[in-house]
Amino acid sequence: MRMIAVSGSHELEVRRSRFLCTLARVADEGEAAAFVAAQRRAHRDATHNCSAYVVGEHGELTKSSDDGEPAGTAGIPMLEVLVRRGLTGTAAVVTRYFGGVKLGAGGLVRAYSQAVSEAVDAVGVVELRPVVHVEVTVGPALAGRFLGDLHARGPQPGDVRYGDAVHARVSVPADGLEDFTAWAAEVNAGQARLRTVGTGHTEVPVPS
Repeated sequence: MRMIAVSGSHELEVRRSRFLCTLARVADEGEAAAFVAAQRRAHRDATHNCSAYVVGEHGELTKSSDDGEPAGTAGIPMLEVLVRRGLTGTAAVVTRYFGGVKLGAGGLVRAYSQAVSEAVDAVGVVELRPVVHVEVTVGPALAGRFLGDLHARGPQPGDVRYGDAVHARVSVPADGLEDFTAWAAEVNAGQARLRTVGTGHTEVPVPS
């Protein structure tokens, strides 16, 4: 599961026409539609505000609009870039300010595709990997060494609470939970208590 690292924009000029691609991270179809509507209001003076978005855990919901450009020359090419890059939770609006030179169908397809592709490269892509949130409880005598070993191992503890015992929350890759449990038991001489408190995702940058 991949999505853009951050929302952002990138501008491309093709034969005096300006193509401003604005990208946003969106949680669902409602957010995507609201983003598209907001961009159209913000750039109501533009010649076209073409759009495409992909949402859903597996990118199962898609939509595109040519917004007055010849059918199939804008929205679909934009959508194809998002799908080809394996993105979801991502919406794109390409705002075109016509520069007086017609590009033809092929030129429009290339321009809209390039605008989205370059914008994605500019903001970056992350891969969302499933994690399990685990609360580890150890006695005060073991806490210092355990937290040091944890830092050295990789997962950084969060929400560390001190009292009669020390509680630390750790996000562990879902496919590494068994190994982490065995490791925690070993370094704490079997005295650590582990409790799963939730699941989520961590974002890992994808090289461009």
